[in-house]
Amino acid sequence: MFSLPISTQPSVSRLASRLSGFVRGRLWLQVLVAIAAGMATGMAIGPTGGLLAPPQAELVSNWLALPGYLFLAMVQMVVIPLVVASIILGMSSSRDMAQLRRTGLRTGLFFLFTTLVAALIGVAMALAVQPGRHLSLTQLPQAAAASVPTAPSLASLPAQIVGIVPTNPLQAGVEQNMLQVVVVALFIGVALVTMERARAQPLLDLLGAVQEVSMVVVRWAMYLVPLAVFGLLTQLSARMGLDALLGMGVYVATVLAALLLALAFLLTVYALGRRRSPLAFLRGSRDVLLLAFSTSSSAAVMPMTIRTAEEALGVREGIARFVIPLGTTINMAGTALYQVMATLFLAQVYSVDVSLSGLLLVVVLAVGASIGSPGTPGIGIVILAMMLGSVGIPAEGVALLVGVDRILDMSRTTLNVAGDLVAACVMDTLAPAEQAEAFGPAARV
Repeated sequence: MFSLPISTQPSVSRLASRLSGFVRGRLWLQVLVAIAAGMATGMAIGPTGGLLAPPQAELVSNWLALPGYLFLAMVQMVVIPLVVASIILGMSSSRDMAQLRRTGLRTGLFFLFTTLVAALIGVAMALAVQPGRHLSLTQLPQAAAASVPTAPSLASLPAQIVGIVPTNPLQAGVEQNMLQVVVVALFIGVALVTMERARAQPLLDLLGAVQEVSMVVVRWAMYLVPLAVFGLLTQLSARMGLDALLGMGVYVATVLAALLLALAFLLTVYALGRRRSPLAFLRGSRDVLLLAFSTSSSAAVMPMTIRTAEEALGVREGIARFVIPLGTTINMAGTALYQVMATLFLAQVYSVDVSLSGLLLVVVLAVGASIGSPGTPGIGIVILAMMLGSVGIPAEGVALLVGVDRILDMSRTTLNVAGDLVAACVMDTLAPAEQAEAFGPAARV
């Protein structure tokens, strides 16, 4: 068992510095301006303003959305190598196998608990406000019915549990099955901890280089963010029109309110677990949370999240570099909350009666589907179809949710990153000093 020499460990500060310029340049403000400009442009050229005929409006909006789709593609291209390298490097900084196991178990249970609470908050808000009652069926966009996978049954559960361990890791990467990818990374990380340093060092050096190359690509993609948001919102507004957007306003406001409640819960957990002021947490994490809101990708801002935990929140280096990469992949509390609320919203729109057993199924599926989903923009809408089919909701309703997903995606990503930071702080508090040193040198403020 070993710990990487400090000189050979990938410099989180160097990786995070690639993103700091976007914070200083107020990328979040550029994104807000792009949202307003995109919606105004879309309504002007679309059916609301009527400046262009429908075919011309669609052509123009498609071209304006090109930077947005390019940004999404670039982030998705590097998310798997970035996450795998970060998880393995974080685990390999441990010298103590027993402490690694204890911290991993605590972290996993913590993420499961916070994700479950977030999903229950989503259920409570959706049932209390019932945003689907404010939208009529005539406002739904027409789309062909899509087939959805069936919900897992008790008989098929053993096979699905075995399926978590991939027989072909390359195929898991190609299919972006992030839960399988994480399992592969965990196996490799544990194996490297048990190996002699001389034998493991070449692979660790390679993974450090992969991590840095991935961040270079992420930095290139960041330059497209304002144009991406402008183009995607223009396309949205041109297709939906003002009436449909106003009809969706109650749903968007309800989801944002639920996300704020979930953030308040996380701040309460931080105050109780860390015994420090939640305001200090918000001040320390402000920059990375704004960057997460701007990019809609927890994976893209991961190095900056690690640096924030170490330098601004006082988390020990080894804890931060193990918990946060793991959380980037399996901690999707915001995604779970969104999926629950989206499902119940469409159930209300289509007047589908969801029973108590149906509610429990929605919560379980939301928590399970969010764990292991890629930390990339728009992933929440991709894994929603299974949940709709599980409670008998028509699949064409997804077409309506796609319209407003961009704004909600930015907000739920912010909650996911806040959850990663809170988890790192709580795990750092739970680990005694002599045990936390097993993860490597400390990085106190």
